[in-house]
Amino acid sequence: MEDNQVIKAFNKMGARARVFRNPRVDGLRLNVLTDKHGEFFDVNVNPDFAESAEVLAVDVQPEDRHLVLMVKYASERQGVDNKDKFLCGHDERHWFVAPVGPGVASVLKAKESLRPTIVQQELEKKGVKSKKRNKRRNEAYVRQGEWFFIPRPDAKVNSKLILKKEPLRRGAGKPHVCEMLYREGGVPVMVSASYPNGLTDIEYTQLVRRNPEVAKQRWDRMVRNPRVLVMGAIRHPDHSTVTLGVWHEVVANTERTSGFGAASSAFLD
Repeated sequence: MEDNQVIKAFNKMGARARVFRNPRVDGLRLNVLTDKHGEFFDVNVNPDFAESAEVLAVDVQPEDRHLVLMVKYASERQGVDNKDKFLCGHDERHWFVAPVGPGVASVLKAKESLRPTIVQQELEKKGVKSKKRNKRRNEAYVRQGEWFFIPRPDAKVNSKLILKKEPLRRGAGKPHVCEMLYREGGVPVMVSASYPNGLTDIEYTQLVRRNPEVAKQRWDRMVRNPRVLVMGAIRHPDHSTVTLGVWHEVVANTERTSGFGAASSAFLD
């Protein structure tokens, strides 16, 4: 692993980066941190892993302020290599890291890979032109961070079940606060700081039976992967507020949930 090449790749798109050899890291960890000079990409890599791994930027788009970083390393099976890839870039106000599929070879393809099937179908259905498909707002959707909001003007909701100023979150990230939210379906789960993706009632009961101390944690009752509709103002500290005049269906992007640096996450409401 050539530290200077990694740093230069981030510098080329206008970002700072630091490579730190950390024996406590399992492989490689990629984060965005902040110091007195602002945000920077923090690459923590185990020294042993660094000697055998190949880390390089396979595509850098300076004007777009995005790059695709590849981490290639040997698996436990001799002679077989694994590849983890990350889309690193700038979205509105902040730098970000998003794990993408191993077959992604360009920034454009990385962005496309983060769009779920339902969003792709809406783009085709509405005939959105290629140059507008990565915009935060087009005929098919409005995007804020990892969330896509698809117009559903004919949606039927029970006015008595509409929630006000309701948080929308996936895993342990900062919530997006919705002026009006309506949900249906999904799986009821118990959520805590130690289990941000939630446990079903059976899983929670089994856990407490094995370790009664965990019951002392703060647990919240939530719903995992429901169908969610939102309307009105959607606010988040890292993004510009968007205002939706009709009901929109909420869909999360398709960040990978495996490999180095990729945190498992679930849609919780």
